[in-house]
Amino acid sequence: MKFTKMHGIANDYIYVNCFEETVPEPEKLAVRLSDRRRSIGGDGLILICPSEVADFKMRMFNADGSEGKMCGNGTRCIGKYVYDKGLTKKTSVTLETLSGIKTLKLHVEDGVVKTVTVDMGKAEFECKNIPAVYDKPEMVNVPVQRFGKIWNETAVSMGNPHCVIFTDEDIKGLDLEKIGPDFENDPVFPERVNTEFVNVIDRKTFSMRVWERGSGETMACGTGACAVAASAVKLGLANVNEKLTVKLLGGDLEIVISEDFGVTMTGPAEIAFEGEVQI
Repeated sequence: MKFTKMHGIANDYIYVNCFEETVPEPEKLAVRLSDRRRSIGGDGLILICPSEVADFKMRMFNADGSEGKMCGNGTRCIGKYVYDKGLTKKTSVTLETLSGIKTLKLHVEDGVVKTVTVDMGKAEFECKNIPAVYDKPEMVNVPVQRFGKIWNETAVSMGNPHCVIFTDEDIKGLDLEKIGPDFENDPVFPERVNTEFVNVIDRKTFSMRVWERGSGETMACGTGACAVAASAVKLGLANVNEKLTVKLLGGDLEIVISEDFGVTMTGPAEIAFEGEVQI
């Protein structure tokens, strides 16, 4: 099977062109291929497939084999792949995902895609749509005690569930390997949850680390950055219709939140290497 290793600010996945390849049991294959010591290595497996309702279709599988509904960095990489590989000549393409159809605007320089802007849809704070089990319609800035500390949690969906935590504690010192699984598997989130730990730098700049469900800590999470920006606006920490910079371990993403919590995300996409693997 031929594959292309790509990353969006170091959030790396193994991409397979399913116009040409047949991928049996992608759930099991994702686990095997994501192993960084015994195989290709990555945060998961992403399949680029034909679609009956959009230009292309994305299926993404986390490193533990679970299928995700959405991957912000993954969408940008697909935009670069389909243009650079000649699958399309359009600079605005639609992508079918399990969380709906996303529109990708491709920014081309010297014949290749450098950055991609993704219309991520609307951030959803209503608990029943995240889903989150809570006794109020929304779970916003709710204090929760864990590991002897109080964490203020905001639940939001970007097509997948997120728990955003703004903290005054330096996030660089957090032991995510220790605390991450507890947040991920909180019964409040029946489908598990991605958790973002955030420091506010100023009203336009935020620094975050993320513990992703099914993958652990990753260098970046596009939907997580969108969830952080949307939560910042929700809590009055940022303004609507302004370019917000979310700084992740792998690099920066630019997010804009509209009055109705529509989200656009802009960031780079890169090819790391290509190869073949025996499956």
